[in-house]
Amino acid sequence: MIRVLIADDQPLVRLGLKVLIETEDDLELVGEAENGLAALELVRRTRPDVLLLDIRMPGLDGLAALREITADPALATTRVVMVTTFELDEYVFEALRNGASGFVLKDAEPADLLRAVRVVAAGESLLSPTVTRRVIEAFARRPAAPASVDLRGLTSREREVMGLVGLGLSNDEIAARLVISPATARTHVSRVMVKLAARDRAQLAVLANQAGLAG
Repeated sequence: MIRVLIADDQPLVRLGLKVLIETEDDLELVGEAENGLAALELVRRTRPDVLLLDIRMPGLDGLAALREITADPALATTRVVMVTTFELDEYVFEALRNGASGFVLKDAEPADLLRAVRVVAAGESLLSPTVTRRVIEAFARRPAAPASVDLRGLTSREREVMGLVGLGLSNDEIAARLVISPATARTHVSRVMVKLAARDRAQLAVLANQAGLAG
């Protein structure tokens, strides 16, 4: 059972998400919050598998709540999906850098939102091609600077795999590119995430770009 928490300041949005989640046999709604502070309190109390978190909320907004959650070791197993009106939101990059596992649009199809919850709960990231391009373009616009990511513990193959994650490639696509099996690609990705203490694939993609491996 995947335990889900909803945080959004719009009652109608919360109601829609609540009804959607409660109709699924493998999902359990553990609570709902109308602002960031209430979301933090509920997350710490209920320890959900997935938090659907609105970016713009009064008081403590979604980004501030996200930083609190990802900085708390006790909440390391909670995955955060940011809920936004526009996919190319000005806060997309900051949210990814701060540990969001993905994004879902408020006008997304119900099936897409349910898929987002399940994918993220399984430890994967949910980055659409447009979001991935935004991350890459954000780094491309920055002046060259020394990498702030310590890659000394990675093998040359792991660096190569990390760079492909940064380009938004799936495990199957990485396998095809490097002529290895999908299982081997998945193993490489997992090892890199452990070595760099990345919460999930989304954060690893950001680190890859930050280190200049996704060029």
